[in-house]
Amino acid sequence: MTLLQATPPSRRSKLTDGPARCVPKFLRFFPDGFRDETYLAWERDYKSNAHSQFEDQLSQSKLRSLIRAGEFTEAANRAVRIESRTNLLFSFEKMALRDAVKSPAGAKAFIVGLYDLLYRAGKPQRKFERWIEAVGALPRRQTRVLTWPVLTVFPFIARPETHIFLKPNVTRCAAAEYGFDFTYHSRPQWETYASLQRFAEQIRKDIRDRKPRDMIDIQSFIWVQGSDEYD
Repeated sequence: MTLLQATPPSRRSKLTDGPARCVPKFLRFFPDGFRDETYLAWERDYKSNAHSQFEDQLSQSKLRSLIRAGEFTEAANRAVRIESRTNLLFSFEKMALRDAVKSPAGAKAFIVGLYDLLYRAGKPQRKFERWIEAVGALPRRQTRVLTWPVLTVFPFIARPETHIFLKPNVTRCAAAEYGFDFTYHSRPQWETYASLQRFAEQIRKDIRDRKPRDMIDIQSFIWVQGSDEYD
C-alpha cells in the first residue's frame, strides 16, 4: 500500500506537489517505506551503524576526556575511521581529510571545532560559522578540505536527530523536483545550511505519516529523489 493510498482523502488534499511526486518514487524502490528491508540494507543501516560507533567512541564525555588529555590525534583518527566505513564522502575527500588531521595542529583544530559545534552552548548559526572557519583553516595538500560533504558528514554522523548531510548536486536536484526553493552557495556558509534544514523539516512535516526517525531517513529520502542511482 502506498502513502497516497493509505492517506485519508482529507489529508491527501493537503499534500503539496512535491510529496505527491516524490513519495511515489521513493516507494517504487522501497514499498515498505523507511521500514523496508531493502531500504535498511541500501540506505539506513550503514549510516545508523556509523552513528552508533561515534556514540561508542566519541560521545560527549569521551570526546571531552580526549580533549582534556590532549589526545587530539587519537580523537581525529577515530572520527576519520568511523567515516571511512561509509560511502558518504568521495575518495578524494577522504584523502584530503586524512592529510588535514595528520599534524597535531590539524587534529586539534578539527576536534576542538567539532566538539564546539556538537556540544558547546550557543546559537546554531554562530557555532556553524565557527565550524566552517575551523575546517577552512585545516592544512591542505592538493585537494581542499572545506567542501560541503566534509563539513556536514561528521555532525550528521554524530547527531542525526539534529544535523543533516549535504551532497550539493543531489540535493539541488531533489529540491528542484520537490519544488523547494533551496538557497545554495558553493562556498560553505550558514544561509545554505539553514535552507537545507528548512528543506529537511518541510519533508519531515509532509511525510510525517511515514514516521521518519531522524535526519538519516530524511537525507536518504532526498538522496533517492536527486541521485542518478535511482533514475
